[in-house]
Amino acid sequence: MALAQDRTIRVKRKPPADLPQEDGADMIRCRGLRFPDRPDILAPRLRRSLRRNNYERTEADAARSQVTADDTVLELGGGIGFMSSVMARNCKARHVHVFEPNPDAVAYMREVHALNEIENATVTNAIVGPKKGTVTFYQRENLLASSLDKDPAKMDTPIVAEHEIEVLNINTVWKDLKPSVLVCDIEGAEADLFDKATLTGIRLAIIEVHPQWIGETGVRAVFDGMHRNGLTYFPKASMAKVLVFKKGF
Repeated sequence: MALAQDRTIRVKRKPPADLPQEDGADMIRCRGLRFPDRPDILAPRLRRSLRRNNYERTEADAARSQVTADDTVLELGGGIGFMSSVMARNCKARHVHVFEPNPDAVAYMREVHALNEIENATVTNAIVGPKKGTVTFYQRENLLASSLDKDPAKMDTPIVAEHEIEVLNINTVWKDLKPSVLVCDIEGAEADLFDKATLTGIRLAIIEVHPQWIGETGVRAVFDGMHRNGLTYFPKASMAKVLVFKKGF
């Protein structure tokens, strides 16, 4: 899966602060994990959520209860590295393969993994989609609001950079990595991802859907894709927009 060179168009960006090397005022702890307190990466609301152990609580609780040491995980949309760290270190997954299009998030995520001595996670600066190609990724001032959509509805955080990012076919990636678990938070791109996806060997999926962008049709497409691959909606571990599908319960 050789990656094309990242062709980046910078719009505006403040230079990042140096990463802290030790615990202290410049470090945030959450669920036993450490995160560099970088205001250029972590928005104030996100920082508060981390400090209160509330960040991505539903996804993290689902992973903690369902992901095991025997699992190989494919995570699409790695963000700041929170979920990959939870699964790699707290769940002790065999390996976590993360695909994230935002180069700034990739750099921060790798720092988080190194800081927490995580060796069973690999981060790739790419997108996994229904077919191979390249797309424009719009990075926003609020890093976690970045997406493939230039003008999403109800979005008021400005674009700070545009990146031409390689898209890898989901069936090729799945065949190469042979994961048993899928974790997906890709800001609306989930609607088109699973139409022709063959997820051989999957036993669990944790997917955050974005109905405000993909509507009823997109949400139904996610359910249909999971059902075609032998998974059933698991309400016990699901909540609101975070959907859990699994086999054998």
